[in-house]
Amino acid sequence: MTIARTCVNDEATQAAGEDFGALLRPGDIVLLTGRLGAGKTTFTKGVARALGVKERVTSPTFTMVRQHDCHNCGGIKTLHHGDMYRIESAGEVADLALGELVEEAGVALVEWGELAAEVFGPRAISIHFEVHEDESRTLSVHGIVDDARRAEFTKWASQ
Repeated sequence: MTIARTCVNDEATQAAGEDFGALLRPGDIVLLTGRLGAGKTTFTKGVARALGVKERVTSPTFTMVRQHDCHNCGGIKTLHHGDMYRIESAGEVADLALGELVEEAGVALVEWGELAAEVFGPRAISIHFEVHEDESRTLSVHGIVDDARRAEFTKWASQ
């Protein structure tokens, strides 16, 4: 599955995150890839808003993973926001135990998720952020999902 949504600015990127957050289910792991400044944290702020996170969401570059309590009706209790920018190996990603953390009614969004893809494989949903010359960005969603989720993501892309 590859589905794409174009965002013209930061506000649209955050709105795309909010719309995407409404589609998440407990146990989801979402890997965010793209160059520095592509909108990964901006998107995550929108996801956090959809999940009912009350505190400020910032990039966890130096802490590796931040946990945010969620208040929503979708059964998601914790948003685990990771940043793998300073990680050098798949073993270090595995040591963070994100797979186990999401088992407790959580979801994980992992910025700089390229190395994490080796750890989570097809279990993860990936979103690649491509920035264009006009500063718009295309968010391309990849992953193996069932037909119902594919339909949800396709609807998300058309918004």
